Amino acid sequence: MNQDINQPLPAAYLAIDEATKASGFTMASDISTCSLLKTLAASKPGGRFLELGTGTGLSTSWILDGMDPHSTLVSIDHEASFLEIAGNHLGGDPRLTLTHSDGEDWVNANPGEKYDYIFADTWHGKYLLLDEVLNMLNPGAFYIIDDMLPQPNWPEGHDKKAEKLIQDLDNRPDLIVTKQVWATGIILAVKR
Repeated sequence: MNQDINQPLPAAYLAIDEATKASGFTMASDISTCSLLKTLAASKPGGRFLELGTGTGLSTSWILDGMDPHSTLVSIDHEASFLEIAGNHLGGDPRLTLTHSDGEDWVNANPGEKYDYIFADTWHGKYLLLDEVLNMLNPGAFYIIDDMLPQPNWPEGHDKKAEKLIQDLDNRPDLIVTKQVWATGIILAVKR
């Protein structure tokens, strides 16, 4: 076995990747993580999906690629220029709602929303407002985060925040948690 990705890339992936590099955005999820996001998305037919931290839409393209025609994805980001890249390449997909908003504002304005799959790729829903976002999970829903192994762009002291987040997730009786020391470090949890 090897870790090569032999499945087709999402149709817009290469164009988004090129625009991402031109924009200077360096926080995109790696391709191994994206492949996992697609695989997990395929397990939720007719699902409601949430992505906190669209960035330029690289991971968004993979989630959409795994979703069936009856699923929907809400993807939020606070950076308009990055969200514009995602919109230019993915905005025509009727399953996708791109939302320009601060994560905290959006989470606080939508406490009753429920999802079958949440990819939290920003501070909100990961290091901030964790309880509020986990309360948005339906039973059996996935909660996915990446970048849990030390990253070269981590600010001083971030390792302690990551350790605390992992401990908090491990101690939650409402989640079944698997930590993967793979790609950039992924935590996959399922809501009981």
